[in-house]
Formats: sequence, structure tokens, C-alpha cells
Amino acid sequence: MSLTFHWFLPTNGDSRHVVGGGHGTPATVSGRDRPPTVAYLSQIARAAEEVGFAGALTPTGAWCEDAWLTTAMVSQHTERLKFLVAFRPGLISPTLAAQMASTFQRQTGGRLLLNVVTGGENQEQRAFGDFLDKDSRYRRTGEFLTVVRELWQGGTVDLNGEHLRVQDATLARLPDPVPQVYFGGSSPIAAEIAARHADVYLTWGEPPAQVAEKLDRIRSPAAAEGRTLRFGIRLHVITRDTAEQAWAEADRLLDGFDPQTVASVQAGLARSESEGQRRMLALHGGRRDHLEIHPNLWAGIGLVRGGAGTALVGSHDEVAERIKEYHALGIEEFILSGYPHLEEAYWFGEGVLPRLAAQGLWQHPANKGAAPTTPAGPAVLSPFAS
Repeated sequence: MSLTFHWFLPTNGDSRHVVGGGHGTPATVSGRDRPPTVAYLSQIARAAEEVGFAGALTPTGAWCEDAWLTTAMVSQHTERLKFLVAFRPGLISPTLAAQMASTFQRQTGGRLLLNVVTGGENQEQRAFGDFLDKDSRYRRTGEFLTVVRELWQGGTVDLNGEHLRVQDATLARLPDPVPQVYFGGSSPIAAEIAARHADVYLTWGEPPAQVAEKLDRIRSPAAAEGRTLRFGIRLHVITRDTAEQAWAEADRLLDGFDPQTVASVQAGLARSESEGQRRMLALHGGRRDHLEIHPNLWAGIGLVRGGAGTALVGSHDEVAERIKEYHALGIEEFILSGYPHLEEAYWFGEGVLPRLAAQGLWQHPANKGAAPTTPAGPAVLSPFAS
């Protein structure tokens, strides 16, 4: 199956340096050299669309612009690109969310994907009026998605749940197509909810052995539900014509990390209740040395940024090989980003995607449905698996 690639819209600002933020930490002011205007974000979106990304993830949280509003505006400046809108289900009613998604589909020609973000940190959730603990938030998400999915199928929903209650809920107009639901989470209850409701399960960019173990933990409960999920991974990327150039760029970014900023960010992230964030922090331990935790997998971004903290770093050929290694584990979708997002979209799109296309692993979304081209050689997948 052809791989799918998504880019990222930096609605907290962009820069030639790493912009932090997320999981209870504010966006680093020093890195927001390019404000997240609709004009600039549209420029990134058009670049991503041109080089072959299928969609673009837009984050959610107090540290960035609202994802629904931003993508609705940026969508009017693009033609094909889909928008993977991150949102927190506890902050709006499921009926309203289902209606918003339906409207988005009609107004964009079916270009909405949904990234359901259950977690967040307690302090930030409470600022939005949500006082449930982590496990309760996941149980509420399950109820939320039950309502939303029934509404999208044209049903009339009555639910008197543990956390949500709706009566005679229905949609006047159904979404076409029904949005795909992307879902992440490393805790046992997250696996349970993903198995029941997700179309695509997402993981952050851990080394392949850890990713393989996580995917196996998701497959079992999904199979018990009679479901088969697709899998995606969230990574940053620094790809250049040579490995030396790529690692020089990684070193440049690392040199820009102020020690006090690193210490402050790490102290904030250490208070996170997220199991996924804990796993990200364990990859580097707050240290600047030994950041290459697997060939071409660099944990430096996580020193100053919450959430996704690893990057694929190397030549275009090396990055393509690492993508194939993750693909061998079952990863079909890659959500990527890089600083600055405009330039890095071109580096990856012009450097890596043609190599994957030549091996029959990827096809430009604008060409989907056309007769496939003859690959330059057989696809060689890494034998790594665990």
C-alpha cells in the first residue's frame, strides 16, 4: 500500500530555530520569528500540497491558535490538501462537534481529518473548565466518539452516560465522506479507546523496537473488537543532500538551545501526566549528548518542545531508509514537520518523496487513480521487527 505523508501547520509560530510549547509549557518566544498568520500558514499549506503531502496536522492547546478556525481559513487558499484538525472532545458537545465536522466536509469538498486529543495536562484542562482526571477524560472520549459516529451514520442518539448526556440528537446533513479519526495515547486506557473508535492510531517517534511493541499492544484489543487499525507516526525531519549537511543543521539547532530554557522546559514536562510524554523524556534524559538514539533518529527537539520530540536526520537516502524501516513494522502514515516549516517541506518533498516513489512506495496524491509508474527497482524493506 502506498505510504501517506502529512505535514504540520505551526499555529504557534515558526522560525529557523525550534519553537517549543505544548504539554503545559508555553511556546518559546525567541523562536516565534514568523507569526502564524493565515497568509504564512497558507504559504506552507500550498507548498505541502504542491510537493505531495496528503494533509497537514494542526495542533490544539492554549499555546497555539485554534485549529478549527485556522484550518477553515487556510482551506480556502488550497485545493487538495486535507486538514488533520486536533481537538479536545471534552470542551464541546459531541453533537456540535459532529455538526462542525459535517459543515467542514461540505465547505472544503471532504478535506477534514480529525485528531482526537484526550489528554492535555490537568492545569491546562482546568483553564478550559475541564476538571476530570486523566482516566475519566478517556472514558468521556469513548462516549463522545460513540455519539459522533452514530450521528455521522444518520442515527438519532440518546445517551445517558457517565460523563455525557444527549437526547434526540440528530444531524440535518451528514458528512460526505465521514471524517477519519486519528487517535494517540500510550496508557492502557488509551489503547482500549483507540481499539474501539480510531481509524488511525498515532505514536510519537520512538526507536523502532519501542514502536513495534506499542503497535502490538494496540493490535490485540482492536482484534478483540473485530477491528483492524491503520498506524501512523509523528516525527520531525531534517533531510539534506548529504548526511553531513543534515547533521550540521541539527547541530545548529542544538546550539540555539539556551541552557536555562532547556532546564525550564524539562522541569515543566517532568510534571506531565502523559505516558507518551514520559516516554519522550526518557529518550534523552534532559542531556545534550547521545541524542542519536537510533540510526538517524535524533532526540534533540524534545529538549525544548513538548509532545513529538524526535527527528529523522540524514541524507535523503538515509531518511528514506528509516521510513521504510518504520513501514516494515506496519506504519502507513507519517506526520512530519521541520524548522522552518516552509523550507523543510520542500527539502523533504523534493529530496525524499521521489526516492520512495521510484521504489513504488509512494504516489503523489494528485496522481492517485492514474496508472502506476514502473518503479526504478524493487522496494527493499528492513528485516527489523520485534
